[in-house]
Amino acid sequence: MRSFLYWAVQHKWLLLAFLIGILLLLPTPPPDLSHHGRQSLVIAVVAMILFITEPIPLPAIALMIAVSQVLFGIASPTEVAHTFMNDSVFFILGSLMLAVAIVKQKLDRRLAVAIFRITGPKVSRIVLGLIGVSAFLASLMGEHTVAAIMMPVAVSLIRHAGGESKSTPRLSALLLFSISYACAIAGLGTPSGGARNAIMIEYWSRLYQVKVSYFAWIRYAYPMVLIQAPVLALILLWRFSPEKSDLSTALRKLRAQVLWEGKMRSSDWLTVGIFCLTLFLWVSLSGKIGLGTPALIGVSLYLIAGLVDWEDLNTGVNWGVFLIYASTISLGVAIEGTGAAEWVASHFLELIASLGLHSGTGLLAAVAALTVAVSCFISRAPALGILTPIVLSMARDSGTSVLAMGFTAAMASAFTYMTVVGSPSNTIIFSSGYLQPRDYLRAGGWMTLASLALLLLLEETYWRWVLPL
Repeated sequence: MRSFLYWAVQHKWLLLAFLIGILLLLPTPPPDLSHHGRQSLVIAVVAMILFITEPIPLPAIALMIAVSQVLFGIASPTEVAHTFMNDSVFFILGSLMLAVAIVKQKLDRRLAVAIFRITGPKVSRIVLGLIGVSAFLASLMGEHTVAAIMMPVAVSLIRHAGGESKSTPRLSALLLFSISYACAIAGLGTPSGGARNAIMIEYWSRLYQVKVSYFAWIRYAYPMVLIQAPVLALILLWRFSPEKSDLSTALRKLRAQVLWEGKMRSSDWLTVGIFCLTLFLWVSLSGKIGLGTPALIGVSLYLIAGLVDWEDLNTGVNWGVFLIYASTISLGVAIEGTGAAEWVASHFLELIASLGLHSGTGLLAAVAALTVAVSCFISRAPALGILTPIVLSMARDSGTSVLAMGFTAAMASAFTYMTVVGSPSNTIIFSSGYLQPRDYLRAGGWMTLASLALLLLLEETYWRWVLPL
């Protein structure tokens, strides 16, 4: 009995999450929500509590999501397996493997030295350098790609500065979030920054015959990137005040290692060449073959060329992260397929209408908050695909600009700072092993509030000049 009580105390959040789930399942579901829809939402609530409190290992939560869908009859085992393995999951897996190959060839050190030669050793300037480089690249090639490239750079610096995450946890979080959050804020600035942007452009054209060009999107959206970048640096430096303010010793170690390794060897150039080929396939052919296939092509070429061994990939890839991301996509598919997502969105919009937020800035603010809430736990593109027809219809009926509404939803879907699974870049940096789920709340909550406030400021000022509200 004593052993059970000790276990119960240690796992109180697990028991509380299950109790909440049972209580939510007891009442009769609303008439406009299907039985399986209610069950999928309950699974999401329980998983959310467990992801935040982490009473059990995160991969165990991922496995529970799969098992729950089958036991509740939401999907068959085969259907769950299909939703676990899709292009996005293959992309995450391939990106993690590519990062292992780059680290093995020590190219992350060379890139780090090149960046820090410009920024100098001060941590605040290094953070600005990481944000600037990550944001610039993410505007061009997509945030997930940039996170896979830049994460090894931050990890190299962390290892030389403190060696272990326990010795410099705030510094580790500061550098890694500088990359992930910079990728997120820059991904909203251009159509190529994320699939959700292309989805919105397609909806405008198909439903309302509104054409938005590549450079028109930049004109409307990129000012948000420019004003968010310095705010991001301030919030991260405030929430994760680093244990060290000067990394001169770490940079000297990095430079010494790079000098000792000598000039770029043929294997280094081959590693760069294969990654550039992978990047080219991402940019040019992702519309036909997806993002996962190019990543796996690059990994296969690294293995064939002998630049990385399977043992390296087996030990270097965080397979738990792979399971976490796959499970949340699977749950997102279930929430969409059962009609639960549309039920939540429609009732939320009815609620804000009853509060008088039925048009103009009030409606835009409410839609932004809803989009953030949904996108944090469902993949951004599906979330925006579900919400866009509803919110654009509300914009039309309320006399609000469909352009302003569309940009609000698309940009708010990038504000997924608070969860590990909020975006591929969040998941990729979590695979480093230097972060805890609570770290995302520590900085992400403030970053979300700041981003929403800046978005509303943009709507009230700049957009009133360039967009019809």
